Formats: sequence, structure tokens, C-alpha cells
Amino acid sequence: MSSERVATVRPIEESQASGKVAEIFADIRRTKNIDFVPLFWRTLAVNALELELVWTSLKRLMHPEAEGREGLLDAKTREIIALVVSATNGCSYCVNSHTTALRKLGLSTAALGEALAIAGLFNMTNALAEGFQIAPDVLPPLAD
Repeated sequence: MSSERVATVRPIEESQASGKVAEIFADIRRTKNIDFVPLFWRTLAVNALELELVWTSLKRLMHPEAEGREGLLDAKTREIIALVVSATNGCSYCVNSHTTALRKLGLSTAALGEALAIAGLFNMTNALAEGFQIAPDVLPPLAD
């Protein structure tokens, strides 16, 4: 049995995109400053509504500067969060995508390793806390 993954739908080729999908594809290229639309987005494009929903949410949170806003977290921090969640969820596509973004932002191999080690550590401590059913006793102050 081959370990190569097979898509469950046929992605939309950029040359075949029209209407709203073509607009979103152009926005993806512009926002991410890339010269192609990645397979993830071309696959979501089989459902234009889903493509728009996911892209709008991602753009708003991961690229606030593209909407004229300043994010509360810097771009590296946002990408590190995306990377470690992707690793924890076992999404190799997203691990590669966010590692690429972090490399472009200048994050070193050692820093990538540290971020993944922290994620692994907290996957372990969370599992231990849940397994032992430890009641929280270190509580943050209530927000205003």
C-alpha cells in the first residue's frame, strides 16, 4: 500500500477559477506575497462559500496588516501558534506550510525545535493533568 495521500476531490486549477473563486485566489497571492495558489486553497475552492469563509477568517487572524489593522500578536508568534497546533493535530500539510512561513520570517531551526518541544511538553503535561483529573488551583485574576 502506498503512503502517498490521495485527494478526495479534484482541486480547482488557477486557470479554471472564475468569479468569487478567482477573486479569492488573487487575494491569496497578493496577501501572502506568493506567485501561486497553494493546493489547500485550490481544494477548498470546490465549495466557493467554504473557501471564502476559511480565507476570510484566516486573513483576518493571520494577516491583519492586509486589512489595515495591527495584530495584537506579531507575525512570528501567530505562525508559531499555527505550527505547533498543526503539529499537535498531525497535519503535515500545515506543518510544512507554517514552517515555510516561519523560515521566511527568519526563524532559526533551533527556534523551530524549541517551539515544537514546548508544544510536546504541554501535550504531555495536559494529558497528565487530565489523566489525574487535577482540579485547577492556579487561577488567573478575573478580567474587567
